[in-house]
Amino acid sequence: MKLFNLIILILLLTACGSPIDENMSRNVEEFEGNNQNGTTIQLPHDLEGQYWVANFIFTRCDTVCPPMTSNMSRLQQQLKEESLDNQLVSFSVDPEYDSQKKLTEFAQQFNADLNSWHFLTGYSFQEVKELSIKSFQSPLSQLDNTDQVSHGTSFFLVDPDGEVVKRYNGTEAGEMENIVEDIKKVQ
Repeated sequence: MKLFNLIILILLLTACGSPIDENMSRNVEEFEGNNQNGTTIQLPHDLEGQYWVANFIFTRCDTVCPPMTSNMSRLQQQLKEESLDNQLVSFSVDPEYDSQKKLTEFAQQFNADLNSWHFLTGYSFQEVKELSIKSFQSPLSQLDNTDQVSHGTSFFLVDPDGEVVKRYNGTEAGEMENIVEDIKKVQ
């Protein structure tokens, strides 16, 4: 009888899945960058124990990065309105150009609260490319004969254990509400 009860308990516990509709399951590989203030951020370790949202951008981007950054700013504001204290991470995919100063100036254009939003640089293009592909399943490549970089437009929800659990469309303003709702469900 004890064995039967144990089996039932295990089945019940495994049936209780995530409260959100997860569409990814990738661990964030160890990665180090400097944020706009020069502080070294080691991922996923420095953000362990909390949910955080990541994306990939660069300051010279003339297509998707401005609307994506505007949406991340919108997300930051919505999280504050809900009294949620989650960190945001924007990885520069043009780290040789995107200095801390350039990232700070870029962030200011979008009214970013830099206490909870890290704009990262200080690594090589190859390192961020590997992170983007391996941890976030997001392709990344430099375009020939231009200063532009082809990169994904998704936002990614990372859980307290450093696992990427959900991808969102970062160019759709309405998706920010979905991210907030998902964070409210899991916190």
